[in-house]
Amino acid sequence: MTTSGSIPKLKVAILDDYQDVALSITGKWAKTTLSDGSSLLSRLSIDSFRETLHDENALGDRLSPYDIICAMRERTKFPASLLDRLPDLKLIATTGTYNLGIDVVHAKSKGIVVSGTDFGAAYTTTHEHIWALIFSAARHIVQEDRNIKACNPRWQSVVPTGLSGKTLGLIGLGKLGSPVAEIARAFGMRVLAWSPNLTAARASRVPGVTYSPSKTHLLSNSDIISVHLVLSPATYHIISMDDLALLKPTAYLINTSRGPLVDETALIKVLKENKIAGAALDTFDIEPLPLDHPFRELGDKVTLSPHNAYVSHESWKMFWDQTVENIAAFLEGKPGRPLAAGVTPFI
Repeated sequence: MTTSGSIPKLKVAILDDYQDVALSITGKWAKTTLSDGSSLLSRLSIDSFRETLHDENALGDRLSPYDIICAMRERTKFPASLLDRLPDLKLIATTGTYNLGIDVVHAKSKGIVVSGTDFGAAYTTTHEHIWALIFSAARHIVQEDRNIKACNPRWQSVVPTGLSGKTLGLIGLGKLGSPVAEIARAFGMRVLAWSPNLTAARASRVPGVTYSPSKTHLLSNSDIISVHLVLSPATYHIISMDDLALLKPTAYLINTSRGPLVDETALIKVLKENKIAGAALDTFDIEPLPLDHPFRELGDKVTLSPHNAYVSHESWKMFWDQTVENIAAFLEGKPGRPLAAGVTPFI
């Protein structure tokens, strides 16, 4: 901890700021004044880190001097073993209403406050991105864009797939799946839905959705499968090699939830063997995706985005506005938006 005059400065680490916007997208860092009349920034010494560290020893060494850590969603994990290596840590200011990458119970046992934010605009942004991936995969937009820019003399190289009359299979019908179903209806699609906890009665509450009695039924009858589940021990690899074998050869798999919901090795094999039409993925087992990862070598069989389905100017501003508010509240002795300790971490 450093000091500015007689007022102690708290050391703040902003993690995984891939776009270098955490300090600029909100004006609240500079505009926030505490009850004693001091500015928030005068009380903080801030370092921002762009790259994600996966090695716990390196991460512990980097973070051990910090009093406050700003964590963007689950990009960096905080298991008990890492928390035990951070003697000065007083506040983890994360984003969203829960974070499965933080052992909140252990943090609280050590007197570490864990605060979150609303998810708000990030839901809408994710809905938009899901459809962007569906369109990109079915209409081969990235492939044709690449061909045109490469001056390929072949003006059109592939026949797109239309969506009207096709079946969209949703694995999960919650805050993400339900709006996706509504949009599908506008395109004249049939919508099936299944999840381990979904019932026919609950599915019937979403207009135009047909309850699928089993995962097998949904996978074998859908033209596009989109996954919308929370990652947990029960849902880990809920899409396995056996499940992928059920897909139509013309089917596309979309995953914007969490990478480990799908058996990555199995999906790579299926794509390499042309067993399905393709996949569009926003989430992966390891993020950022390693430079030598097989997904990077699959060409037009897979459309990739860097886990930014929830990212937009609007969602980022909301996240960082509220993160700054939470830090200010903590300094005032009134921690804001504390995360519940009842969510089981999946680290």
